[in-house]
Amino acid sequence: MFRRVAVLGAGTWGTALAIQLAENDNEVTLWSKLPREIEALQKDRKNVPNLPDAVLQDSVILTTDLKEACEGKDLIVFAVASPYVRATAKEAKPFIPEGQIIVNVAKGIEESTTMTLTEVIKDVIPWVETAVLSGPSHAEEVGRDIPTAIVVGSKKHSTATMIQDTFMNEYFRIYTSPDVIGIELGGSLKNVIALAAGIVDGLGLGDNTKAALMTRGLTEISRLGVAMGGKLETFLGLSGMGDLIVTCTSTHSRNHNAGYLIGQGYTMQQAMDEVKQVVEGVYSAKSALQLAHKYDVAMPIVEQVNQVLFEGKTAMEALDDLFTRARAEEINWDDEV
Repeated sequence: MFRRVAVLGAGTWGTALAIQLAENDNEVTLWSKLPREIEALQKDRKNVPNLPDAVLQDSVILTTDLKEACEGKDLIVFAVASPYVRATAKEAKPFIPEGQIIVNVAKGIEESTTMTLTEVIKDVIPWVETAVLSGPSHAEEVGRDIPTAIVVGSKKHSTATMIQDTFMNEYFRIYTSPDVIGIELGGSLKNVIALAAGIVDGLGLGDNTKAALMTRGLTEISRLGVAMGGKLETFLGLSGMGDLIVTCTSTHSRNHNAGYLIGQGYTMQQAMDEVKQVVEGVYSAKSALQLAHKYDVAMPIVEQVNQVLFEGKTAMEALDDLFTRARAEEINWDDEV
């Protein structure tokens, strides 16, 4: 069964998802606020330079008209970068009917409110039904039909399965879950840890250091996620451990690449300018620390990342502080053996 789907955001992720949706014979409209993005796609059907090998099907409708994009759709996909979700929701609001299903695919936490992005959408457009799609999924590979598995989270099982059916094909496997908050936090917080992993690589340190950073980072994500109502198994799954692995280790990862530059001595702003894309972890780092304080959860890696990004601390000083903290237990001792 084909569906009418709007993808809001014609960056790398939005374009890659539009390709997958069109492969499944959906009627797809791809929207961008930026005329130059739509003009470039109209010219050669490619998202150059970020997706040079992925070709957008001729059937995909391209537009800068938000009303045209949103009206009469079975599903709307929010694929704009996290800092622009609220503004896009406000612009789209007049064209969104009661009960519209919106699936957010961006990863982040709103800095000013510490809301997750589905919460931001609901805050702006209360009458919609929201879901989240997340997992280890670089656009550069999804756009080329590299086998990928991710998870859709929704409070309604029927909504999750509808989104699953709309996106899933032989290259793009979709699982379902009711743990919306867990999926969103996993997808957002791993970006902060990926910055730290990039910093470790930029400093020229080894696999041992990076493995320790990733493992303890997953512990921090899980602690906060469970405190906020997420399920532990979510953080051991695709949107937790899976997304953390791919974002901390891949050359496609803008968060890892920005962290690498910081480890090499760049400032946060210089690193972001060099990457030339939105580095979601920079925007989520402050929010993650605010949530850690709110829920009284220890997140020393997140704390050190914030100090490097915003307080002028050097990467090596942050690493030293992490490794010279007081002794700790990995698992609590209940009884003396």
